[in-house]
Amino acid sequence: MANGNGNKSDTVSQSEINGILWKACDTFRGAVDPSEYKNYILVMLFVKYISDVWQDHYAKLVEEYGDPKSKTAEERIQRRLKRERFVLPAHCTFDSLYEQRNTANIGEVINTVLDEIEDSNKEKLEGVFRNIDFNSEASLGQTKERNNRLKSLLEDFSDPKLDLRPSRVGSMDVIGNAYEYLIGRFAANAGKKAGEFYTPPEVSSLLAMLVDPKPGERICDPACGSGSLLIKCGQQVGTKDFSLWGQENIGATWALSKMNMFLHGMDNARIEWGDTIRNPKLLSDDRLMKFEVVVANPPFSLDKWGQDEAGADHYNRFHRGVPPKSKGDYAFISHMIETITETSGRVGVVVPHGVLFRGSSEGKIRQQLIEENLLDAVVGLPANLFYGTGIPAAILVFKKGKPDKTVLFIDASREYDDAKTQNRLADEHIEKIVATYTARENVDKYAYVADFEEIKENDFNLNIPRYVDTFEEEEEIDVRAVQEDIDSLDAELAQVQEQMHGYLKELGL
Repeated sequence: MANGNGNKSDTVSQSEINGILWKACDTFRGAVDPSEYKNYILVMLFVKYISDVWQDHYAKLVEEYGDPKSKTAEERIQRRLKRERFVLPAHCTFDSLYEQRNTANIGEVINTVLDEIEDSNKEKLEGVFRNIDFNSEASLGQTKERNNRLKSLLEDFSDPKLDLRPSRVGSMDVIGNAYEYLIGRFAANAGKKAGEFYTPPEVSSLLAMLVDPKPGERICDPACGSGSLLIKCGQQVGTKDFSLWGQENIGATWALSKMNMFLHGMDNARIEWGDTIRNPKLLSDDRLMKFEVVVANPPFSLDKWGQDEAGADHYNRFHRGVPPKSKGDYAFISHMIETITETSGRVGVVVPHGVLFRGSSEGKIRQQLIEENLLDAVVGLPANLFYGTGIPAAILVFKKGKPDKTVLFIDASREYDDAKTQNRLADEHIEKIVATYTARENVDKYAYVADFEEIKENDFNLNIPRYVDTFEEEEEIDVRAVQEDIDSLDAELAQVQEQMHGYLKELGL
C-alpha cells in the first residue's frame, strides 16, 4: 500500500514526521518561490492526513460491521461514515493520487480531487483550495518538469513513517504540530512576507495568557494570518466551550487558516476572507459583531490601509481620529476596541514601539484611549522575536470596566533566549511577564504601575523607559588596585622577555 501502513506497533516521533515533511520541500527548492511552494506542501499534508484518518475509521467500522463485500455491511459502514466530521470520496484518497503519480495530467488530477473534497465538505472547507493550482505552469514549470515535481512530492508523502492514522500517532495534535512546524519553517525562510501569516508560538502563548479567555467566550482575531494565535487562545480556555472568529486579507493565508482550524479540531471557527479595515465581514444586522476577547498581530505600520475611506466609515470605528495614511497601526487598534463587549471585553495587540510615542493624529487617538481608561498594560518585548523584522515590538492590553485608572508598564526586553537567527521567549520569561501582569505591582527595573496623572504629565507618551528605570550604576573603579595589577603584569612581561632573550641566545639568533 502506498502509505506503507505496516505494523501498528511501529512508532514515529514528532521530529521524524517534521523531518520527512521538510525534506519533501526539496522537490521545489531552487525552482519555486518558498512563498508559493509552502501552499503545495501544506495542502498535500492536509490530503494525506484526512486520507489516513478516513482509512482508520473505515478499518474500525469493518471490524464492527463485518466484510464490506456484504451489501448490508457496506451500507451500514457508509451510513456511519457520512456522519463523520468530514467526508472523503473513495477516489479522493492520497493512495488514489499516489497510484496515479505517473499520469501525464497528474496536476489536473490533483486539482479535481481537491475540488471534490471541497464539494463534499462545503460547510468546513468551502473555497479553501480555490487559490491553489497543481497544474500551474507559471508556478510549477512546464509539463515535464511539473509532472516530475508532483511525482516526487507524492513519493515523499508516501514514506511509510508518514502514516498519520490516529491509531498509530495517537493524537491529532501530532498533525497540528507538524502543520505549525512547517508554517514556522516557511516563515523563517520567507523574510518580510512571514509576518503576513505567522506569529511565533511563544508570543501567541503570551498573548493568550494575558487576555485569559474564559469558558463561553467569543474570541476574535481580525488579522488572523494562519490562525495560530486564535488556536492558542482557544486552547487556553481549557474546555471546548468557546467560539473562534477571524478575518484574513490574503487568500492563500486565509486557506491556511481554514485548514489549520480543521487539523486542530476547531470546528466551531468562522474565518472570513477580506480586508478587515475596508470591508469587515464579521457582522450581525449590519453592525460589527462583539467579542469578549480580541487579539491580533496586525501588519506593522501598514501603508495605504484605507485612510481615504476611514473618515466616512460606516461603522464609526475612527471617532477618536483617523490614523495617518502610511501607518495603519491605530486603524487596527480602533477596530479591535470597537468590537469588544462593554462589560468584560479585552484586547491584546502586538504593535511596533512607534505606536507608544508618535504624535499628530496617532497621539490624539492614544490620548483619548487613555482618557477613556481603556489602556491596561504596555509590555515591551525583546528585539528580533518576529520573522522578517528585527525591530522590538510591544503588546498593548486594553480592557473595558477597569477598577482604577492605572497602566502597568513591563520592560521584558532584556530577558530571552538568544538563538542563532531569532530570539525567543522561554517558558520562564512568559511566566514572569504573566505573573507580573497579574500581581500589578512595581518590580525594580522590570515593572511600574503608573497612574493617570503621571501619564498625563508625560503628554500621554507611553515610551517604556519613561516609566521603568533600567539604568544600572557602574561599579566604582579602585584606581590603586588597577595600578597594582598593571605593575604586576609589567613585572611578569619583563621576566618572560628575559627568558625569551636567553633562549634566542642559546639558538645563536
